[in-house]
Order: sequence, then structure tokens, then C-alpha cells
Amino acid sequence: MADGGASPAMDNTGGATPTRTVQELAGALGAPDVPARFVARRHHDHDQQHTPAAPVPVIDLARLCQPDGATSDVEAAQLRLALESWGLFLVTNHGVDAAVMDGMMTASREFFRRPPEEKQTYTNLIGGERFQLEGYGTDRVSSPDQVLDWSDRLYLKVEPEDERSLALWPARPQNFRDLLHDFTMKCRGVKDNMLRAMAKLLELDHDYFVDQLGEKADAHVRFTYYPECPRPELVYGLKPHSDGTILSVLMVDDRVGGLQVLKDSVWFDVPIVPHTLLINIGDQTEIISNGIFRSPVHRVLTNADRERLSVALFYSVDPEREIKPADQLVDEKIPALYRKVKIKDYLAGFYGRFSEGAMVIDTVKI
Repeated sequence: MADGGASPAMDNTGGATPTRTVQELAGALGAPDVPARFVARRHHDHDQQHTPAAPVPVIDLARLCQPDGATSDVEAAQLRLALESWGLFLVTNHGVDAAVMDGMMTASREFFRRPPEEKQTYTNLIGGERFQLEGYGTDRVSSPDQVLDWSDRLYLKVEPEDERSLALWPARPQNFRDLLHDFTMKCRGVKDNMLRAMAKLLELDHDYFVDQLGEKADAHVRFTYYPECPRPELVYGLKPHSDGTILSVLMVDDRVGGLQVLKDSVWFDVPIVPHTLLINIGDQTEIISNGIFRSPVHRVLTNADRERLSVALFYSVDPEREIKPADQLVDEKIPALYRKVKIKDYLAGFYGRFSEGAMVIDTVKI
């Protein structure tokens, strides 16, 4: 799930959520400490003291997907390296205007700076208790011993368009809704181009991945706010996880880092490159590609001195559909590595595994 969080996997049944957001808690702390519920890294002494920067591939989308249908061999090779080795990569010349990106980040930051009572009008708690997927607040808490992440979020469904809950879309700042619509429409094209390029690498039909999504494919946006933390060495902004989606398109804070990816048992810092988009491959792609493309484990760390913000779009196959390894990628020599699974069922188990720090994709491996 990239930096953005648990993707469209949390349900609306049960679970208690803290009465105060992390942002409110951070502002009220009078001592350099954090509540025990957030302490996740006490036993992670093996974590590296100095994290190297990840040599994450950078893909020029305009060169990769040319108007005449041609593909740059150099960009295609870079994309294959990214998909098979890292599972994530940066994209330049992606077609999302810098003004739209900057405007979306500015409006998002302004929303989290609005008064608490105003933000609570978009709460993700029904009646102050029952958790729902969409809205503003913290993630769902399913048990009293669950270790919590040091972050708040605004989570909204953006596709299908006729299923948007516009009452939960912030009215302030005034341009928030228009910017989110524009950002979503632009990123849709990025997503489709990437899926077609991925299909070409696997020698599948041009629209194989696009067709897998279905007419009722879900897309959610997650705005994640990470307040300053007095003890960043003890907590996670988001605990280690992989995304349950087909892919995500992420816009990260261009001033403060924190996103890390796990490769060969080493945690790497994902670099900040302003006005690029970060594409993160999800579990659904790993399953369909029969493990050729990997869904990376990643996490987010916090900062003692500066807040951080990210905006992520998560794209998922229609929840009523089933996925399995593509038939063209399975034969007598290369068996299927994953069983067939219904997306609704897969995502239903995602959040429980996420809250436990476990990977749900392990449950469908053969």
C-alpha cells in the first residue's frame, strides 16, 4: 500500500477507534514520550542505524508509452528491472501538471490544519463509534492490544464516480474537491498506461491488466498526515506492509522523507524527487503475474521536527471478481504459485493481517 496506508481493505464492521486523532495527541503531549499503544519498535534493534538511499528506477512515461504505440527499449528495460526487483519506481513526464500536484498537496495540508471540530464533520465514525472505510480520523482499531500507527488519514472513494460520497469530501479549502477530481482524472491515465506497459512486458494482450479491473473497479484516495513525533525511533508512521491493490499512484511530501522499502532484508530510503509520481505494485499484480512482478514490503517512519503528508491513489480490481495467475504464464514447467481468490474476500482479510504486521498474500500462496 505504499506510503498511503492499508488500501481498500478495511471494512465497516465493529472495531473501536481512539477518541483523539494522532494530530491532537501530538499537540497535547507535554513530555518527550509517546503512549504505549504506539510503541512498535522496542524490539526492532536489528533495524539499521544508517539507511541507504534506494536506487529506485526512474521511468520516463512519455518515452515508455509513445503516441504511435512504440516503446523505448531503454525505458522498457528499466520498467522490467523496477517490477522484478523493487516493485516500485518513480515516473517522470507522467502528464499530471505540476500545478495540479502542488495545488493538491497545498489543499491537503490546509485541510489537516483546519480546526478539529471542522475536520470531525467528515469523521469515519458512525455515531461516534462504528468505523466506516471513508472519512477522516485514524485507522480502525480491532483489538485493545493492537499497536497503533503515528498517523491520521482522510480516506475517500473516487471511482466509480457515481459512488463518491461527496458529503465526506472537504468543502474547505474551497478548491479541494475540484483539485481532487482533476488529480484523480489525470492519474487514471497514468494507471492505464502503466498497466498496458506491464502487460506488454509479459507478452499478454495489450489491455490484459486493464480488463482484469472490470467495470466496477475501485479507486480510493488516502491523504495521510504524520505529525511530529517526540520519539520517532519507537513508532511507525505506517507499519511494514504490502499493498492489497493492483497498483497505487503516490505523491509524497517533497520536503520530508520517511518512506522506506525492504529489499534483500535491507531497508532503503525511497528518494524524494519533486513532481515525480511513485508507482507501487500491489498484491493483485503479483498474483496475476504469477510472482514475476513483486509487491514490495514498505513502511513509513516519523520525524521529530517536521510533519509529513502523502497523497495516494489505490486501484483495485472489482471486488466481485476473482483473480489468479494469467494462464499464459503457467505451464508444466512453471506452475501457478497462487490460488484463485475473490477480491472481496482477499481485501476482507487484508486489514486484520495489516494490523497484526502480517502479509495477507502469504495466505494465497500455493
